Amino acid sequence: MPDYLDEAQHKAEVLIEALPYIQKFNRKIIVVKYGGSAMSDEELQKNVIKDVTLLKLVGFKPIIVHGGGKAISSWVKKTGKEARFVNGLRVTDAETMEIAEMVLGSISKKLVTMVEELGSKAIGISGKDGALLHVKKRYSGGEDIGYVGEITSVEPKILLDLLEKDFLPIVAPTGLDDNFETYNINADEAACAIAKAVGADKLVYLTDVEGLYRDFEDKSSFISRISIKEADKLISDGLIGGGMLPKLSNCTDAVKGGVNRVHILDGRRPHSLLLEIFTDKGYGTMFYEDN
Repeated sequence: MPDYLDEAQHKAEVLIEALPYIQKFNRKIIVVKYGGSAMSDEELQKNVIKDVTLLKLVGFKPIIVHGGGKAISSWVKKTGKEARFVNGLRVTDAETMEIAEMVLGSISKKLVTMVEELGSKAIGISGKDGALLHVKKRYSGGEDIGYVGEITSVEPKILLDLLEKDFLPIVAPTGLDDNFETYNINADEAACAIAKAVGADKLVYLTDVEGLYRDFEDKSSFISRISIKEADKLISDGLIGGGMLPKLSNCTDAVKGGVNRVHILDGRRPHSLLLEIFTDKGYGTMFYEDN
């Protein structure tokens, strides 16, 4: 058989493998939290947007929730200030909040443009639009860290309306409090809250790690599937720490809140999103409810 036919045969097999997953998730909502290195690399950025657009074209109803921490820090530095963090949360004064909102809005519109270039409809919104994300002021260990919000409620109507009209919503994580003050929100938490509120079938975190490890220094301890009961035990036993702990807590919270599956994937690997969803073997770590 000629080489080109071998290649065509392989492509056909890949499509056949993907078919039952396309059928299973047709018209299901998937929330993709997008950030980290995959956002700062132009080529990876294009790959992520291609993947999410493909999901939309084959019947999924995707929502993107994006971060922008590195870009915000870069712009803060340009003003002569140094970014400061307390327990992983950015200290956000009024000037920093203004910068963050500007940067997040710019990122949203760039992602919208990339989706539109691929022939799909997208709209960039923030958590302020349609009263999507309502927040209260957040403190870290009792310390005032400025305009950092803790989500108190989600109004999903604007997202559901956009999905119904065949738009791909791209959400910047800001919100309003009772006094209509603008607050910055942790993007992981925003994605979790939104996924629960819209009844998402899947929530995917694109990160800078391959997934979850029992011991990050031991690559043989990688966990490809984990139940919420097992994940809670890892947390209570103190086996997970650092930046992975809040992400793990968001994963378990989402599943307990009705999201069918939650995934942690390495966004630095091209097309990791498609590999996880459309192949039998999968990729990354999947969280699921105990039977």
